[in-house]
Amino acid sequence: MSTSTPVYANLLPPSWKVKISEWLKEDCPSFDWGGFVVGEAPKRATLFCKSEGILAGVPFFDEVFKQLDCKVTWNFTEGEWLKVATEGGKVKIAVATVEGPSRKILLGERVALNTLARCSGIATASGLFLQKARAAGYQGIVAGTRKTTPGFRDVEKYGMLVGGVDMHRYDLSSMVMLKDNHIWSTGSVTNAVHAARSVCGFSLRIDVEVQSYDEAVEAIQAGADVIMLDNMEGESLISNAKRLKDEFSAKHKFLLESSGGIDIDNVQQGGHVDNSIDIISTSSIHQSTKHVDFSLKIDPSS
Repeated sequence: MSTSTPVYANLLPPSWKVKISEWLKEDCPSFDWGGFVVGEAPKRATLFCKSEGILAGVPFFDEVFKQLDCKVTWNFTEGEWLKVATEGGKVKIAVATVEGPSRKILLGERVALNTLARCSGIATASGLFLQKARAAGYQGIVAGTRKTTPGFRDVEKYGMLVGGVDMHRYDLSSMVMLKDNHIWSTGSVTNAVHAARSVCGFSLRIDVEVQSYDEAVEAIQAGADVIMLDNMEGESLISNAKRLKDEFSAKHKFLLESSGGIDIDNVQQGGHVDNSIDIISTSSIHQSTKHVDFSLKIDPSS
């Protein structure tokens, strides 16, 4: 078995580089006034990190400057924790250098920084959440959700991976998730599960959101693969999870998922963490995250 560090960049679809081209076009749709001012003189810029966190989003940063004929050299590896140091009275650490024509460095600056900051923030929040869950004794899967920013999904899902958590379903086509609206529209949990299975076949899992023990039983017996105990907490969540496993795990293969209102501040509470629950999913690691603070400064002497 290989023990090398995973290269998550190899997961990215062919379309991701096109998106970066679109971001550059969006940021400079017409004349580049600042680029005219600085010209084509070759320069070197330093990427500084000014707040601690996990470095994530390196492929996106690299591609921005590759498309602008610039070269990036990294001092750290993606996935490393950036521990800031004091330099000249300011808290920062030199993470990378960018070399190329002055106007092109500045043309890519904001697109590259925004992407790196957001991705690193999600990786950091994911890593810290996972640490807290593990410290509380939880050994199951910690996952994000599909509540990502339209057009920015690749970056946000990538940050979750670098932070060490599961991405959950990538999009609507990746897994069948039947929520309350699906169930109400079809009349019952059973109807919704059977309709989904009739078209998705054996290759996709069906995840059903339930509101009670009885709905969970119905979902299991209908053939659902994952039972999401939505917005359950405390003794009700744990007792229902243990009861479902005790009564049905010998006859049915299923996973139990806890979701709804789980964040880093309450994940260690007994009402959320129990190993009878296979998956904890939370949007707090990507919707409510602070960015890691980066800046790019051209060396006047370069």
